[in-house]
Amino acid sequence: MDTCLAGTMTIIDRLYKRVEERGPICVGLDPAEDLYPPGFLKKFSSPAQAALAFSQEIVAATADLVACYKVQIAHFEALGVEGLQAYRDLLRWLRKEGLIVIGDVKRGDIASTAAHYAKAHFGGEFSADFLTINALFGFDALTPFLSYLESGKHGFFVLVRTSNPTASEFQDLLVDGRPFYEHVAERVALWGEKFRGECGYSLIGAVVGAHREVLARLRPRFPTLFFLVPGYGAQGGRARDVAPAFREGNGAVVVAARAILGAHRGKPDSAERFPHYAREAVLAMREDLAQCLR
Repeated sequence: MDTCLAGTMTIIDRLYKRVEERGPICVGLDPAEDLYPPGFLKKFSSPAQAALAFSQEIVAATADLVACYKVQIAHFEALGVEGLQAYRDLLRWLRKEGLIVIGDVKRGDIASTAAHYAKAHFGGEFSADFLTINALFGFDALTPFLSYLESGKHGFFVLVRTSNPTASEFQDLLVDGRPFYEHVAERVALWGEKFRGECGYSLIGAVVGAHREVLARLRPRFPTLFFLVPGYGAQGGRARDVAPAFREGNGAVVVAARAILGAHRGKPDSAERFPHYAREAVLAMREDLAQCLR
């Protein structure tokens, strides 16, 4: 481990500990009107205020059950300036409550542009514990973010193999006999070696979708990479698909968004009890994952 992190409780150590205590669920906060219960939007002066309030209700109902939250910035950007203010306020509130938050921003650029992204999302009003990063530019895309990792208070997850149906068009292409995503994972592990926490995992992790074969291929090869695993639930992934992501029950968090945020749909009392149904969905997911991790 790099000496600058020795003896430091880094954010990846906090996440590792949170998984040990509460399990590996990451709730995706993707507030959208089609997920709100009947009449919810009308209670607020603007869509941005509704998005913030809906997210906070979900968090209040689930915080003791999950490892972290992933906030998707696009759902707030679409609401304009007030939406971005709501995104800022949600991140501030989550961190003030002692919860771990991933800013799902998927930034990927170079030079001064990347430096300003890093300043905005690690040092500015949109500061999060972790970010998602697109490294298609190579190491240059990561460089401006690295100085923020030296304190141990921030980390990020690099897109390696995503969960969308057409990801294979590029990410599975063979390069020197191996899929492209494996080459990306190799680089990510190399870049993160000097930023390992006490738990053995790096502050630079990998986004790897809920594909059983992909996770089974990558996990033994890259034991220091902490995985952020999207694709569970509404995207079709199940516990069996994500099980290979783990080492002794840790080393990954599994993301579910719509399956939790919209768990109230079709229930007669959803307007009043949507947080209750979100909590029930988390408990069901927790039990589903536990059966595969025993």
